[in-house]
Amino acid sequence: MSKVFGYPKFDENGEMVLTTYDNEYQAMMMDIRVYHMQAGEMRKFYREGEETAVLLLSGTITFAWEGQKKTVSRKDVFTEGPWCLHVCPCVEIDAAAGEETEILVQCTKNDKEFSSRLYAPEDAPWGYSSVGKFGNVAKRRVNTIFDHDICPESNMVLGEVLNDRGNWSGYLPHRHPQPETYFFKFDRSEGFGASFIGDQVYKSVDNSFSAIPGGELHPQAAAPGFQMYTCWMIRHLDGNPWLQTDRCEDERYTWLHDAND
Repeated sequence: MSKVFGYPKFDENGEMVLTTYDNEYQAMMMDIRVYHMQAGEMRKFYREGEETAVLLLSGTITFAWEGQKKTVSRKDVFTEGPWCLHVCPCVEIDAAAGEETEILVQCTKNDKEFSSRLYAPEDAPWGYSSVGKFGNVAKRRVNTIFDHDICPESNMVLGEVLNDRGNWSGYLPHRHPQPETYFFKFDRSEGFGASFIGDQVYKSVDNSFSAIPGGELHPQAAAPGFQMYTCWMIRHLDGNPWLQTDRCEDERYTWLHDAND
């Protein structure tokens, strides 16, 4: 059985591997890695038969692709919105760090062509969810960088969540048939939270991740005093893409929608 939670580390080359097509998290059907780059460092990303999304987590990066070039920056995931370059199979990306920088690279197999797009913070604005519900302890900010509505040719979904300190996300507990990966960051190094996958519970810490099999419930919680960031990544199933309306809440808890807090 595939593993469902991981605590990866950066190797000597600044690469941190989360999921691949043949490691213990192969059920995610995505190749997801994080890179820590030094000022002046360059990396090239090219995947034949795979689409690629490069998300800036912090720092400054110059993207070059298909004759285009753009330098973008992000202080961190807690204070500024996302920059993300998304390309179809066989498009090459050159990434050059202007300072100490972290990027997340999400890939999956795809044989469709679509126009490359550099998503800016204004393309994926933060919006609050569950304001005033459930005692206001599930209030969190969410953005969607791309999904089936935004890029129907893609086989992936990419977005971000910011938990308010001590609050829940992914609540009410919900499930969907498509596999999903959560990558966590905290605003302090000692920050932590709880990640629920079905009946299993794991301690979320900085740079940990969950690999959620399709059909499993997966709420999350951040400890009081700490802000938690989650990069959420879904892999569409063939003939069954994930849609924003596909939120299948656990019927045991739907009464909470009508409860008086």
